[in-house]
Formats: sequence, C-alpha cells, structure tokens
Amino acid sequence: MKKGSFVNDAKVMSKGQVTIPKDVRAALGVETGDRVTFIVDGTNVRVINSAEYALQQFQAAMKGKANKAGFISEEDVAEWITKSRRMDNK
Repeated sequence: MKKGSFVNDAKVMSKGQVTIPKDVRAALGVETGDRVTFIVDGTNVRVINSAEYALQQFQAAMKGKANKAGFISEEDVAEWITKSRRMDNK
C-alpha cells in the first residue's frame, strides 16, 4: 500500500446510507454539508470531494484553451481580469 494510504470500512444501513468515517472525511477534505461524488468503474468506486471533482473536470475541459487565447503567464491573466473589470465599471 502506498504511503499515506489506509483502509477503512463502513456499514450500509437499511436505506443504503453509509457514514463516511472521520479519517476518510479528513482525507477528502469534506465537512458537514459538503458533497461527495462517486465515480463507478465496474465494481470499483472512488469517492471524491465534489468541489475537487468539478475543478478537475473544468481543468480538463479548458486544457490548451489559455494558450490559444494568448494567455502565456499569470500576468497575462491578471491583466485581462483588470481590463475586464474596468470595462464592467464604465
């Protein structure tokens, strides 16, 4: 098992509910009220913080778009944001 990995289990209740163990919640960075996403691949299931999953999906969808738009550095992005805000405030 990889360093930082661990195994934990939980009981499935009559309505299909499972309490996510505290150490698993900590590893996922989820707290009360947060959402988790289940990614099913055959009989294997991954549980991921939904906000993290959404960010990963967005990054994958946007891959390569910044270069096409001429954003080469963080300064390019900051300059574009500044210009956009000035236009919005006119």
